[in-house]
Amino acid sequence: MKNIHIAIDGPAGAGKSTIAKILADKLGIIYLDTGAMYRAVAYCAKMNGVSCDDNDALAKIFTDFNLEFSDGGRKLALNGEDISAFIRTPEIDVLVGGAASNPFVRSHLVNMQREIAKGVGVVMEGRDIGTVVLKDTPYKFYLDASVDVRANRRYLQNRERGIESDLEAIKNDIIRRDHLDSTRETDPLTKADDAIYIDSSLLTTDEAVELMLEKINGITKRLEENV
Repeated sequence: MKNIHIAIDGPAGAGKSTIAKILADKLGIIYLDTGAMYRAVAYCAKMNGVSCDDNDALAKIFTDFNLEFSDGGRKLALNGEDISAFIRTPEIDVLVGGAASNPFVRSHLVNMQREIAKGVGVVMEGRDIGTVVLKDTPYKFYLDASVDVRANRRYLQNRERGIESDLEAIKNDIIRRDHLDSTRETDPLTKADDAIYIDSSLLTTDEAVELMLEKINGITKRLEENV
């Protein structure tokens, strides 16, 4: 398991981050939240008054754009500043779609993600992990849930963070983001042909984790038998 690469894709609010963190802890490997990286781009663009469509301005931002994860991937620093809380606001929820749909941004971050994964075990979650970033790994999952379940999860997460939000607005934003993610020209959100589909709508976090561990062990056993 030392150098295992686990790819988890799926739409916003499906439980990818929570489950990926637990999996990484249980397996003793790195957790990488690629969505947080796109949020960091959106946040940085906002702070610099830059549009996520302006590649020339974004190129200047990337000349001094150093991301560092800590606390098992739970905290993210941009150029030494902890931005973990700043990238999880409703405003960034709206802006991140622009960053994620930009081919220039995606190319830059995909290269960063592949470099991070070299020579180490990692659980990586996002929208294009199994189809683009870690497309050669046999450990691929597509984690899904109904729109209503995902909206309620995001609402509860915001409330826990002390962020005021409207459930219906969250639901509409998730529907909008789903459309953006699945129809963008570059690396759209889609299930890899060899990914294991899991609907987490009626599963607890522990149940989803145990199911994925069972599948991971099964894949590992099959690979060992075919050596």
